[in-house]
Amino acid sequence: MIACRRCYASLFTDRAISYRQTKGFDHMSVALSIGVQRMVRSDTGGSGVMFSIDTESGFDKVVLINAAWGLGENVVQGTVNPDEYQVFKPFLEDANLVPIIEKQCGEKAIKLVYGDEEAPTRNVATSKAERASFVLSDEEILQLGRWACIIEKHYGVPMDMEWARDGTTEELFIVQARPETVHSGHDAAAFKIYKINTKGHVLTMGLSVGDAAVSGRVCLIETAKDIDKFVDNSILVTGATDPDWVPVMKRAAAIVTDHGGRTSHAAIVSRELGLPAIVGTANATYVLHSGQNITVSCAEGTSGFVYEGTSDITTKTLDMSGLPATRTNIMLNLANPAAAYRWWRLPTDGIGLARMEFVVSNAIQIHPMALIHFDRFEDEETKKKITTLTAGYDNKPEYFVDKLSRGFATLCAVVHPKPAIIRMSDFKTNEYAGLIGGAEFEPGEENPMLGFRGASRYYSPRYKEGFALECRAIKRLREDMGFINAIVMIPFCRTVDEAKKVLDVMAENGLRRTEKGLQVYVMCEIPSNVILAADFANHFDGFSIGSNDLTQLTLGVDRDSSELAKLFDEQDQAVKWMISHVISAARKAGRKIGICGQAPSDHPEFSKFLVEAGINSISISPDSFVAVKKQVIASEQRSEIGFH
Repeated sequence: MIACRRCYASLFTDRAISYRQTKGFDHMSVALSIGVQRMVRSDTGGSGVMFSIDTESGFDKVVLINAAWGLGENVVQGTVNPDEYQVFKPFLEDANLVPIIEKQCGEKAIKLVYGDEEAPTRNVATSKAERASFVLSDEEILQLGRWACIIEKHYGVPMDMEWARDGTTEELFIVQARPETVHSGHDAAAFKIYKINTKGHVLTMGLSVGDAAVSGRVCLIETAKDIDKFVDNSILVTGATDPDWVPVMKRAAAIVTDHGGRTSHAAIVSRELGLPAIVGTANATYVLHSGQNITVSCAEGTSGFVYEGTSDITTKTLDMSGLPATRTNIMLNLANPAAAYRWWRLPTDGIGLARMEFVVSNAIQIHPMALIHFDRFEDEETKKKITTLTAGYDNKPEYFVDKLSRGFATLCAVVHPKPAIIRMSDFKTNEYAGLIGGAEFEPGEENPMLGFRGASRYYSPRYKEGFALECRAIKRLREDMGFINAIVMIPFCRTVDEAKKVLDVMAENGLRRTEKGLQVYVMCEIPSNVILAADFANHFDGFSIGSNDLTQLTLGVDRDSSELAKLFDEQDQAVKWMISHVISAARKAGRKIGICGQAPSDHPEFSKFLVEAGINSISISPDSFVAVKKQVIASEQRSEIGFH
């Protein structure tokens, strides 16, 4: 009975009264019911929070799950940095697939357990094994994902849920479900893009909440008792927040915390208030100080950055209302999985270029051959870096395959079931050498731009084992996760004979063209690709014009040379002849052809030429989407060319 009385009394706490006052609810017209259920012993198991949509972008095809050891209060309050998992909802009903597109192991430094009469609960340190381990198995992640879909379907709206796992019985339970409210009122036809034109030194980083950016002055508040010292419109920096902090959070320009995940109190309230926030930095209260000018950027994907100083920030609104469909497909160039979800509302026809190099550089960081031949290293510093990054992976090459497949899964998920064209690695040797352990495996070259890059690497003894890992990642992406909308593209393929060698190596690694619907495209960026387009068409399903390299090699201009910058022109008549010729040859051979170079993004009027030439698709940067789309609409209205 004491517990029931406490429940009833909670109707009249300061927080409850303040909430009703703000929302205009009659204090005497609210009702409260008490559900009596079995206690889940999550103190010896784990618990967390789950959303049936992505909390930052509103992307509605994923389930987001946060997890920590012990009772769930630490996840909600943001006093731990939890595990984070994402599951692709459309594939959950297929028992043969494992559509877990993201798995991040959180620090989980403490866990909340039951105490004694004096202190009913208490926080204790987690073990090294608990910190290094995922709270949930893949089977449990998928089970929670399925439950999230069932609950969302029952209520008919996106849901915010809490779950717990009993440490004794290992059973999973849903302990709370309520509607998600932040994204339901968003205008899908228009959204704002923030761009930071000047960036200072990165002071700290964490998980981004929202997609805005703001500059301001720090106000560091370490404990709730000092809340009255907060300066209005400052950037609130603190360890973590709880409901007592809401009044001061409303007065902040942005929020930065040491602890917390995407479902923590600080994240949820910031989202509701429309404030940019960075949570889980681990060191914000240590490296930042009151009065300091900083820039908080949540406009660069799932990672949020705190930059030193006041940045120049510009905004741009994309209004997609009234844009009709076009015969020419308009696709996106996307490289960063962390930023992919922010573009899900664009009415795109797929991804025309997903660069493998970005995922390798940012998510993997290690040269694939260094993972395969780890025992070869004598340099202890390099070995330590590799060991730290691959913690939790018994097999180091598996680290590469896992990270790469999940990175591309995120990109494929955004446009599914539309195609996502994934370009296999196209690092130059100097870029590969810059990866951890890379210098050991890369030759020195005078001109890496024209050297050992693209297709020539894939069958070479120097890199063939590394390419095998790339193939394994694509195979897992398509066959284990289910993203058969992934199309493979081969870059810098110099000769038809080289094309045959690459396709043979792919087949050796389980990727056979046409098998299980696999399509393989080739980049058209070398004059030989244009001259022998009909021959290349016998070995590939499509072409994608890389206008940067094609311009460079047609005009004989080093695209990185400042001295020759005025000569580098993608709209030069010689380049346009090359493009027109290969479009004609591809269509005659019954092959699809698009362009993924920079020209349409930099010069939207270039789209008119491409439409008139008969191109199938134009792939551009997201911020150019509306401008290029309008150019294509106008061009198609003027043109009498038929497309099929």
